[in-house]
Amino acid sequence: MRTPRTRRGLRPAGLTAGLLAAALALTACAQGGSADTGGSATSDAADPDEPVTIRWSWWGSDTRHTLTQEVIDLFEQKNPTITVVPDYTDWGSYFDKLSVSVAGGDAPDVITQEERYLADYAAKGVLADLSALDVDTSKIDDTILQSGTIDDAVYGIATGVNVYSVVADPQAFADAGVEMPDDTTWTWEDYVEIANEITEKSGGAVYGAQDYGFNEPGFSILARQNGQSLYDEDGALGFEPELLAQWWQHSLDMQAAGGQPEAAKTVEVDAGGPEQSLVGTNTGAMAWFWSNQLTALSNASGRPLQLLRVPGESQFDRTGMYFKPAMYYSVSSKSKHPEAAAKLVDFLLNDPDAGAILLSDRGLPANTDVRAAVTDKFAETDKQAAEFLSSLEDEIVDGPVVPPAGAGQVTEITKRLNAEVLFGRMTPQQAAEQFVQEVEAAIS
Repeated sequence: MRTPRTRRGLRPAGLTAGLLAAALALTACAQGGSADTGGSATSDAADPDEPVTIRWSWWGSDTRHTLTQEVIDLFEQKNPTITVVPDYTDWGSYFDKLSVSVAGGDAPDVITQEERYLADYAAKGVLADLSALDVDTSKIDDTILQSGTIDDAVYGIATGVNVYSVVADPQAFADAGVEMPDDTTWTWEDYVEIANEITEKSGGAVYGAQDYGFNEPGFSILARQNGQSLYDEDGALGFEPELLAQWWQHSLDMQAAGGQPEAAKTVEVDAGGPEQSLVGTNTGAMAWFWSNQLTALSNASGRPLQLLRVPGESQFDRTGMYFKPAMYYSVSSKSKHPEAAAKLVDFLLNDPDAGAILLSDRGLPANTDVRAAVTDKFAETDKQAAEFLSSLEDEIVDGPVVPPAGAGQVTEITKRLNAEVLFGRMTPQQAAEQFVQEVEAAIS
């Protein structure tokens, strides 16, 4: 493996930039007005044998809540002096609730974080530097550890890892009489041609691909392949607008030739999530998803699906794919019990018994030893994802930098401008220039 860096995720639907900014501003005041990074959790210096209570916040489904309560019960059995109070909600309202809690001086001790908001919270001194606490990270790859590192301080440690990839339906390829691509050599041009060919040879019964333009990680990979980046080390945009225009042009080329659906259907399909995707409904041969979504896609399709490298990985001077944390564990810089909070984080990351409960719920375990220990318990799709990630370890060079403060607005900007391109209301070049203008305003 070579050297390190960072990653990307999704925007909570209920969180507005104004609410987050206001909440964090109040937090800064509550903390003496400091906006410095490098926050340190402050302990009561209590007797380590004295019972303490900490709070852990997370988002997710009922299934996740059930699994998390199981892992809390196990932690409390192994650490009888520590009580963990669960604090959970759905994804859409999680960051609204968290920002209000933080602003009120009542932040959870252990905070589940998302990469687009990590810099916002770190910049206001909300998060502790985990490298100063007793959390073992020796079995976590450097590129993964760097994903939560800002100015040499570790503000978040990955709960687990995913990779953005092409999910392909081998049966759709076979039915259309088209060979599966060699994902170690295919180019972006190959991707477009193959998608168009599948639609043509299937008589339109199956689309070659689902549009990739609503989610910016695909462009981030293209930028990295070309020696550019979505964001640079200084938190500014790090790519040429012409490259973003090219990314959108590939999508338009497929739409024009029938390789992907017309704009209205594309928007509808995107809104339906994995279960209503073209691959999930047996009406498409390829789509771009995170590797941890393979189970949901396979269950929806009722067929074996296959993870492929994205096109272009051997086309340019370097590879662009990267390991992305599913989410992060962070500790509040104002926790009264930072040692107990750190002990919980260490347990979640490094205890094989915890890994056997959570399995892939928060991504494939970031600790490679834990991942190996629980692989036999994975569903077949998770085993496939684990093997796929393992096959990429010698190819992935680094990861993107931590998204700058304000990056949480980029998902909405990307979705809106992608629709403008697909409906022909903007050219790819116009959309690229508008993207630069809007994102620069968001992150400035």
